[in-house]
Amino acid sequence: MRVMAGIMAVAIGACCAHTQPTMPVGQLVREVVYNELNDHISHGYWRFWVESHSPKEWLLEEFLETDEGPISRIELSNGHPLDAVGRQLEQARLYRLLNSHAEQARHRQEYDDNEQRIGRIVALLPSAFLYEYAGEENGCYRLRFHPNPEYSAHSVEARIIHAMSGELWVSATYKRLVRLDGRLNQDVSFGFGILGRLYQGGWFSLQRTQVSSTDWKTERFELHMNGRAILFKIITQEISELRSGFTPVAARLDLVKGAVLLYQIAPERAQVSAASFSADRNSSNP
Repeated sequence: MRVMAGIMAVAIGACCAHTQPTMPVGQLVREVVYNELNDHISHGYWRFWVESHSPKEWLLEEFLETDEGPISRIELSNGHPLDAVGRQLEQARLYRLLNSHAEQARHRQEYDDNEQRIGRIVALLPSAFLYEYAGEENGCYRLRFHPNPEYSAHSVEARIIHAMSGELWVSATYKRLVRLDGRLNQDVSFGFGILGRLYQGGWFSLQRTQVSSTDWKTERFELHMNGRAILFKIITQEISELRSGFTPVAARLDLVKGAVLLYQIAPERAQVSAASFSADRNSSNP
């Protein structure tokens, strides 16, 4: 699926306590990371809207989480409802997913890879950086961080994260990550610069919100990176996402049941084979 990184300001005074840290900031970060990683194991299932902006397209999508990965539908593309061709492509995508074991396996693997990638990045926070307390903001502890010179990165992913400095906001009451801002302090080269390079000044910001007594979800996410790939190809990552309208759904839904809810279709329609859908489409376009 897609690698994530992110954004901005927070107003969650109701869920953060107005107290000074009662432990060293390094220990606080370790406890926050433990809670975040545990959340990835035991979180609930949610339905929500995602407004995403990229240089090529603006999309409004509705997502529904299932036990086999999230399922989505496009509501608006560049501010407009899908036309007939767009709706047909969406239907084809849906039926292909619901009726192909290979497509379902790819979908699940993509989702798992993304979750594991996020987990690896969060797990780096205690060891890759040194922290200092920088006061409170809306009741949350505000921590500044910079690279830990004793940390040795063993992957490209870890090298990029370790090259950043920034700020971390955590809920004092729940010891949960509320906001994370990072900026690349220096160029990061791959293969001694031959394979590629990310340029200094790139940044990300991630903002999370509490949606239940136990669950926190990503609310805003931004990524702005520039670099050069092999053979001097310029690479640019410009991603901005806003998520809202979080509504709980039943746990352990499969893809078919998720599609029934999300697309408001009868269960038997969700079971239509991709082959029959394709035949219907071709017969309607002689």
